Amino acid sequence: MQTGETGSSPDKPSPRAVASLQLTDQGRLFLESGKPDQAIRIYEQALNLDPANGQNYYYLAEAWLMKGNTAQAAEFNRLAAIYFEDDPEWMGRTMQQRDRINQIKRR
Repeated sequence: MQTGETGSSPDKPSPRAVASLQLTDQGRLFLESGKPDQAIRIYEQALNLDPANGQNYYYLAEAWLMKGNTAQAAEFNRLAAIYFEDDPEWMGRTMQQRDRINQIKRR
């Protein structure tokens, strides 16, 4: 799991990390409903609680892609990649997302 704060045990995420993950799930529902503005607000709250949760950066990139802002999407994708260095599954998703962003930029 890519969450936690300094001093928290890897087996038991901090309350802030748990709250961040709950917001991550809520934001994903907004994305699935085609509501990127609401998702962005939720993910920003989640990052304030746990800035080390790479999923929030990944989904922020998705939200900005939905809005057509590839510059913002690319920046959040770059940040997601930092947090997913040791997570092959999420790094793969992040690289696929980066490819999509680059394809859109070339149009």
